[in-house]
Amino acid sequence: MEHDAWFFVGIFVFIFLVWIATGGPLHPIAFSGPTLAEPGALGGGTYLSFPHAPFSVGSGYVSLPGSSSGGGIPGSTGVSLPTLVGGTSFGTPSPYYGIVSMNHYVSGAGSANPENEYIEITVAQNATVPVDISGWTLESAATGAAAIIPQGTEVPTSGIVNAVQDIVLTPGTQALIISGQSPIGASFRDNKCIGYFSTFQKFSPPLPQNCPLPSDELASFYGSGYIRDAACVDYVNTLSRCQAVLSPPANTSGACQSFLVNYLNYNGCVNAHKNDADFEGATWRVYLGRTTSMWRPQNEVVKLLDAQGKTVDAFSY
Repeated sequence: MEHDAWFFVGIFVFIFLVWIATGGPLHPIAFSGPTLAEPGALGGGTYLSFPHAPFSVGSGYVSLPGSSSGGGIPGSTGVSLPTLVGGTSFGTPSPYYGIVSMNHYVSGAGSANPENEYIEITVAQNATVPVDISGWTLESAATGAAAIIPQGTEVPTSGIVNAVQDIVLTPGTQALIISGQSPIGASFRDNKCIGYFSTFQKFSPPLPQNCPLPSDELASFYGSGYIRDAACVDYVNTLSRCQAVLSPPANTSGACQSFLVNYLNYNGCVNAHKNDADFEGATWRVYLGRTTSMWRPQNEVVKLLDAQGKTVDAFSY
């Protein structure tokens, strides 16, 4: 048995020596046979790749979703912050910096009537999402006075208490932030009919007078045969845009008086034109409700803060 064991050992040694002599582990046959497919061969997928980062590495700021260019937090790209008088700090920049801005001028600053004092806020045309400004704060860094931007009524109705919602500015639109109280009791957005409110109240700045022409309204809403109502046609031709008719002339027909009462006023105009493509205006009028002025005539620092207290824009004069 011992001789048989040595016999087999000798055979294995002989085979090993022959394998080494013919190339051993470097022989091409050592690389043949079944292998695992590369990732691309397993259905062509890329499951071993890492997801792309949503922001570029090394940029000076992270762009706010909602801006196709510009905006974001200033950094090393050269975006600079405004210099404010008296060494006042700009504060922590808001992601809305460069997207929402003030006009850097207070109209009627220090006015005895705060309804004549206002600042203009604008959302950049290249912003791709609307911006909700309700809950933001206007602050005087010089006096410490502050006011929160309220909610408003997009399309007010005359003669009732209007429901309110957040004020949302779409790209390219603006808000006039007026220190005083609203003549109609609410902040609101301009529209095609808004000029009718000027019949009863005074607004600063004045409301746009772009209501439909009374003669066009007559042709559209009087009914058939309006052209034969000469007295009505003559009276309507004396009216200007946005002139509400309070008391129709006694010498006009019943059909004419019905037309005048139902269409030549704010509510009637809204009912007739609220679905027009050009009904909505580009300006909100936002009232802070103050009884005294918000801003000093000089030596003032104006800041606009977002809902997190970060500075959206600031200027001084």
